[in-house]
This record gives sequence, structure tokens and C-alpha cells, in this order.
Amino acid sequence: MNLGERIYELRNKKNLSQGDLSDVLDVSRQSVSKWENNIALPDITLAPVLASYFGVSLDELFGFDKEKTQKEVRAIARSTVKYRSENYKEGIKIIEAALRKYPNNDILLCNLLYLIPYWETPDETIKVASKVIDITQNDEIKYDACRFLAYAYKQKGDIESAKKSLEQIPEIYFSKLSEMAFILGGEEKMNAAQKQKGVSLEILLEMHSRIAECFEEQGDIKKAIKEIEKAIALFKIEEPSSEWDNYISFFEKRLTELKNKI
Repeated sequence: MNLGERIYELRNKKNLSQGDLSDVLDVSRQSVSKWENNIALPDITLAPVLASYFGVSLDELFGFDKEKTQKEVRAIARSTVKYRSENYKEGIKIIEAALRKYPNNDILLCNLLYLIPYWETPDETIKVASKVIDITQNDEIKYDACRFLAYAYKQKGDIESAKKSLEQIPEIYFSKLSEMAFILGGEEKMNAAQKQKGVSLEILLEMHSRIAECFEEQGDIKKAIKEIEKAIALFKIEEPSSEWDNYISFFEKRLTELKNKI
């Protein structure tokens, strides 16, 4: 619904004629008619006056449905997850098309960071991550962007800037999900615990990989192999869904690479 249609709808809800509204706003009846027929737009200074008079927000006046937009944006973001491990260029095209419709949307920009190969184009990652940090009011999105900012600076060899990026992230030893799992009951408890277990498993696997890297750098290949074997054992215990297949493939490949070094 465009602005003219919205003004027409709100005016009729109040049982006002075009003349009545023009008197309230101190404009001509012809001006109101032009607005409603999409021939002209109201002066921008009249927007808050119109919103206040009709008892709606500016978003509602302009027909902006925030909840609907958020659902659409999140659906678009979810659709690009499958492109993160391969064919990332296709995922970037989808996000860039969405950004033309929803400019500077922090959710879309944050998901773009998961698609940009920071190891190849760190400057592009720094540009997008910095923008996300500047515009978002969501701490989760901000701290996610800080991570990518640090990765990109490390890739450029700028460790000091990487450290400063990480310093923006608070050290937290609990999460909303973990506390929900402790406090709530029933299905809510189960859902929170399952989600937190997935998050914790991913972090634990990543740490096994990082520790293996340290042992490999020290030349202790046997200890590096042991760390990767622990990660693979976790998969067998937890039996995660097929969404984790990329992780399994990664650790199996790492194990083969390390064994070939002995």
C-alpha cells in the first residue's frame, strides 16, 4: 500500500471528507486529492502531523510492517546458509538483491559476512563488518560482526586491530539459552537445552581444531591427531543431523592430512 492509499484509508476510518482533512492540515482540498490519487506527495514536514492526527506511527503511515519485513529478511538469510560452504557467490547475489529492497538491513549484512571469503577479500569483510557494527542495535549481530572483523584483520597481518575488534566482545560464561534450560520446564526447557547443546558442540569442536593447530605448529603431530580424533569421537556420540556433514568431512580430511605427516 502506497502513501496515497494509506491516507485515503485512514481518512475514511475517521469518516472525514477531503475538505475536512485539508482544514486540519491547513492545505487545499486539491492537495489532499492529489496525494490520494498518487499525483503528488505531502510535504515531508506534514508526515509527523498526519501520523499524530491519525494516531499511527510513521512506519504505519508509510505502510511499513516491521514484523513482516523481519520475517521476510530472516527467511532470505536462512535461504543462503546452504551456500556458505560452497557456491558462496550465489549466496552473495541473493543477499545483495535483498539489500536493494531492504538497504542497510543489519540481519542481511551480517549474513553477507558469512558468505564473503574474508581470507581472499579481507578488505571487503572489514568494510561490511564495520558498517554492521555502526548501524546495528542488536548486540548479537554486533559481536558476530566483530568476530569477522578480527578474522579479516588477522588475514591482513594486522594483529593489533584484530585484538581491538575482539575486545569489543564481552566475556560471558552463560547464555540466555543455558539459563532458560536451567530455569524453565517442559518443552521450553527441552528446546533451549537442545539449541544450547548444538552451540556448545560447535564451539567444542572448533576448540579441538584450534588446539590441534597449536600442536601441529609445535611439531607434535601425534597430539594434534589425538585432538582431531576426539572431535570425530564426539560426532559418533552425539550423532548430529546431516547439517553437520561439512564438519565431519573437515575433521576426517584433517585427520588424513596429519597422519600423512608422520
